[in-house]
Amino acid sequence: MSSQPDPKSKPGSSFSDEELLHVHEESVAHTTDDGGSYKLLPLVLLFAFSGLIFFGGTYLNLFSGHFDPRIFDERALPHSGQIEMVKLDPVVYGKKLYESLCINCHQPTGLGVPGTFPPLAGSEWVNGPEDRIIRILEHGLQGPLTVKGNNFGAVPMPAVGAGGAGWSDDKIAAVLTYVRQAFGNNSPPVTEEKVTEIRNQVGTHAPWLPADLSKIP
Repeated sequence: MSSQPDPKSKPGSSFSDEELLHVHEESVAHTTDDGGSYKLLPLVLLFAFSGLIFFGGTYLNLFSGHFDPRIFDERALPHSGQIEMVKLDPVVYGKKLYESLCINCHQPTGLGVPGTFPPLAGSEWVNGPEDRIIRILEHGLQGPLTVKGNNFGAVPMPAVGAGGAGWSDDKIAAVLTYVRQAFGNNSPPVTEEKVTEIRNQVGTHAPWLPADLSKIP
């Protein structure tokens, strides 16, 4: 059996078409196409990203609220159910109010400033009739004042109610409850309803004089 002709061993020689095809077929048969084979990593990435897309779509479908702007409106009122207001401890609330305004004159200890701002600790005005002290906060106080036997000239007590700082009735009640139970005081709390009653009864009023308040039982 004769061997196949080798075109490389005979430079310049001519070959038939059959011989050229045979050499070409042998060359192709021994060539591997590594670039055409599949790799595992692209398949893993494909499934991973597909899973993330599926999860994202499912999550949005369940928790998007159908993209209704009312879902995330913090100012919106509930459409059903009963609204229950949270009750704040008036002493805790009153202390915060005291520290935001009253502390500037009456000091953290409630002892005031001698000769200028009267003390709240042990004060007969603080621990006296609530009708008087509500009027003081609601409308203010002007004129010479005596507290625990000490004179305090023309006390410039500003109004913190509607005619002054604009505090609501619940704020006035809370801060009065606090000062009547702080600094060694031990007097009953003041209710918001009582503050509202006095405000409606008196209406608009100029700063009170101590002499006029003394006439209120």
